[in-house]
Amino acid sequence: MQPATENHTLPDSGPPLPVLPQRAVPAHVAIIMDGNGRWAKARGLPRLAGHSAGGEAVRRSIAAAIRHGIRFLTLYAFSAENWARPASEVLDLTGLLRHYLKSEIANLAKEGVRISVIGEPNRFTSDIQADLAAAERLTAQNERLFLTVALSYGARGEILAAARAAASAIAAGRLRAEDLDEQRFAGFLATAGTPDPDLIIRTSGERRLSNFLLWQAAYAELVFLDVLWPDFEESDFAAALAEYTQRERRFGARPG
Repeated sequence: MQPATENHTLPDSGPPLPVLPQRAVPAHVAIIMDGNGRWAKARGLPRLAGHSAGGEAVRRSIAAAIRHGIRFLTLYAFSAENWARPASEVLDLTGLLRHYLKSEIANLAKEGVRISVIGEPNRFTSDIQADLAAAERLTAQNERLFLTVALSYGARGEILAAARAAASAIAAGRLRAEDLDEQRFAGFLATAGTPDPDLIIRTSGERRLSNFLLWQAAYAELVFLDVLWPDFEESDFAAALAEYTQRERRFGARPG
């Protein structure tokens, strides 16, 4: 994430983007933000510079989501596997997260963004945990854009935790095993109450989900872009939305 620039507002709209039919706009877009390290390496810069530049792409993406009427945006910011990176890089990443929380949350609150966190925020330092909790409280009444940030998140761990919670509910007599269906199981996931993503975008040219929203992605449309995350612009966001409109979503049924 990017240390804030002097302008604390979301990026300006810039040139007009294609207008999509409202019926074609996905309710929920999720993004796997990938390519910070390669962006920095290509420029002979330290990885921290790539992560910092990626923060600006976060701001552009939030602005684009608002402009296009997206109601739910989920960003894969820090995976559970990222803890295995060199300690210096983890320290840089958490430092940027701390800075972002201090400098950007008030503006997001003003813009009508509601922030929620999924994953394992308890693995971060106590000051970051406190800032995350404060961000959720400050924005709890907003409804313009529901922004979910996945931090220390892994889908397998999320599903395992949900299975344990469901088993506990059954053991305690709060739920009958025969009543546990997909809808009830989804209520034990970290994303309970949030619709499944209609569209998942991954940058950097990689073509995999990397342990991201595996349950929720069952019928999501996937768009893979060759652009590295720090170079991700509103036009790239719009291009992914335009590709989504060309897909025929059948959810397993035959074509009409």
